[in-house]
Amino acid sequence: MAKNVLIMGAAGKDFHVFNTLYRGNKDYNVVAFTATQIPNIDGRKYPAELAGDLYPNGIDIYPEEQLAELIKEKKVEEVVFAYSDVSYKDWINPRKKIVEDAGAKFIFPNHFETFIKSTKPVIAVTAVRTGSGKSQTSRKIAKILRAKGYRVVAVRHPMPYGDLVKQKVQRFATFEDLKKNNCTIEEIEEYEPHIAAGGVVFAGVDYEAILREAEKEADIILWDGGNNDTPFYAPDLWFVVADPLRAGDELLYYPGDVNFLNANVIIINKMDSASPEGIRTILNNAQTHNHKAKIVRANSAIFVEKPELIKDKRVLVVEDGPTCTHGNMKTGAGTIAAERFEAKEIVDPRPFLKGLLVDTFKKYTDIGKLLPAMGYGEKQIKDLEDTINASDVDSVVIGTPINLGRIIKINKPHVRVRYELDEIGKPNLASLLDEFIKEKLDKSS
Repeated sequence: MAKNVLIMGAAGKDFHVFNTLYRGNKDYNVVAFTATQIPNIDGRKYPAELAGDLYPNGIDIYPEEQLAELIKEKKVEEVVFAYSDVSYKDWINPRKKIVEDAGAKFIFPNHFETFIKSTKPVIAVTAVRTGSGKSQTSRKIAKILRAKGYRVVAVRHPMPYGDLVKQKVQRFATFEDLKKNNCTIEEIEEYEPHIAAGGVVFAGVDYEAILREAEKEADIILWDGGNNDTPFYAPDLWFVVADPLRAGDELLYYPGDVNFLNANVIIINKMDSASPEGIRTILNNAQTHNHKAKIVRANSAIFVEKPELIKDKRVLVVEDGPTCTHGNMKTGAGTIAAERFEAKEIVDPRPFLKGLLVDTFKKYTDIGKLLPAMGYGEKQIKDLEDTINASDVDSVVIGTPINLGRIIKINKPHVRVRYELDEIGKPNLASLLDEFIKEKLDKSS
């Protein structure tokens, strides 16, 4: 008899776990997915076209709140936890108790068994928490390698919030591709910087199919991770970005701890804004738990186009959505810029919230004076626009990775904050990539 399995997810790692460990496996019967973190993904199906011959009707996706009753109703024997950036104490342990009280076994997937092997060298960029600095690290790695003449194709962690069949394999090479695929703000934040630098990004749902397409136009595959998730591809060089502003989380949050314990290189970012104690905590944890990893020290350098729109102004600060919601960050690039360039006041957005953003602040009660750039759909994007435009401020400081003014119409002066990885001393990315090239590429040529 096949074992009944339920997969807990958030429209990303859960589908990859199914595809690599359960699709076509007659020893298991995946009876349901549950969904959380991301709005509007429950009540859907993982479609038959992607689920394979064993699931001619697809697999239903339910709200995570129904977990206990689903276990009993569908006679679930194992529940697989397959999403990211959650603490063991406050998030995982309570759900583990629900599962076990309902009579099922709670398990984590074996991440190494979900790795897909590439025919090309793979560099993976991961993190210990959302908002640690993966994107700026990925951008710099791609820039260094392209300057050496290598074709680098970035494969981004999944964010499939639309038609899953249509999103099986997606390729983004132009800004028009973003529009054509109805990308959310969260997707654009990750894809646009690669495109702006002349690169190509792949993403979607079926990551083996994605990899085989990416390999056709790449010398090197760059895995650009999401949240603090593990790579989907077997890495030949594995980076993890650690955040001393949240020191200790590298061991307390899942599955960022897997990245921290197994990466070849640990990048300690944001050293210019971190305390000596925070930096020391990460160094001590690295020495204790992953002493073979090389350590890169770095700052997250801030660049502001028009600082005069900040100085002595009452400003609204807009930050990256996931970073200041489930990432729990109280500051971001926009906040640092507002403080560094002497804003008169950071204005609380809560009196001006519209629509779904009201629900966001109810769910994440400790966001504070930041406005997360939530945009998982047209309604959220419009609510973000309306909230910004209703705010009683002199100007808007935008700390998201993209040009938000290109996506929404902002009716007041606004300034964009850029941030780039700035390593301190050696080893740095350039020296590590030279070693990688010598080891993996020069030998094969």
